[in-house]
Amino acid sequence: MTREVMIGNKWVGEGHPTYVIAEIGINHNGDMANTRKLIDAAKHAGVDAVKFQKRTPEICVPDDQKNAMRETPWGYITYLEYRYKVEFGEAQYREIDQYCKDIGIDWFASVWDEAAVDFLEAFEPVCYKIPSASLTDSGLLNKIRSTNRPVILSTGMSTMEQIRKAVKIIGLDNLVLTHATSTYPCEPEELNLRMIETLRKEFPVPIGYSGHEVGLIPSVLAAGLGACIVERHITLDRAMWGGDQAASVEPSGFERLVKYIRVAEQALGDGVKRVYDSELSSLKKLRRVQN
Repeated sequence: MTREVMIGNKWVGEGHPTYVIAEIGINHNGDMANTRKLIDAAKHAGVDAVKFQKRTPEICVPDDQKNAMRETPWGYITYLEYRYKVEFGEAQYREIDQYCKDIGIDWFASVWDEAAVDFLEAFEPVCYKIPSASLTDSGLLNKIRSTNRPVILSTGMSTMEQIRKAVKIIGLDNLVLTHATSTYPCEPEELNLRMIETLRKEFPVPIGYSGHEVGLIPSVLAAGLGACIVERHITLDRAMWGGDQAASVEPSGFERLVKYIRVAEQALGDGVKRVYDSELSSLKKLRRVQN
């Protein structure tokens, strides 16, 4: 089976450039001005797509948390009210869709419930992302598979058996798996990047990486280990309010991340030993014994 999937107009998988995703998620804090700035920053950095999160709060927020009080930029409100504050509706997504088309960048979203899939289908997204939290939601998995769109499945906080069950439901066609550890931010000793190879050995699909660490090195290393997708949260300022901000990358950092990944791709080569023309002068000057 070929390890490649077409997302938008780009092939993702073995033999293709790393597909870099800037996850805006809810780092916009419900503000469209912030959203446009984040999309602009991602485009300037050279990423392939930006990603949002779409959920139906009354479905996704557990009953025992709906009335829990929380300090927010909008005051001391219930958790359910907060979820609505950061949830964009049709008008905002129409604006996002048009803005991304205008500047030439793909966008899609993580979907947390079946109603969110119905909502996003109107925008004909290039793919769907299933967040780690929803990997065991068989109803959602079946719903997404019924759209016949490419699927990126994140595997954080999941056992191998749970991953196998999810893959069985979704099927192997047009599927990408991403290794992740769902801690924000994640300490290096829990990133476990060798899982990229573990997943690659078991599943004949492209394998990517969704990172939540501080810094850029692990994400670049993931690309070096064969991750065909690298996804990181993007933020305007890591000091901004919000649970994902601390594990996010600021615009200047995202520029470096994309640059480092592209350099890593070039440096990996094809594994065939050869003597390069650039070595010949050193060969002539430095090698004493020829054979």
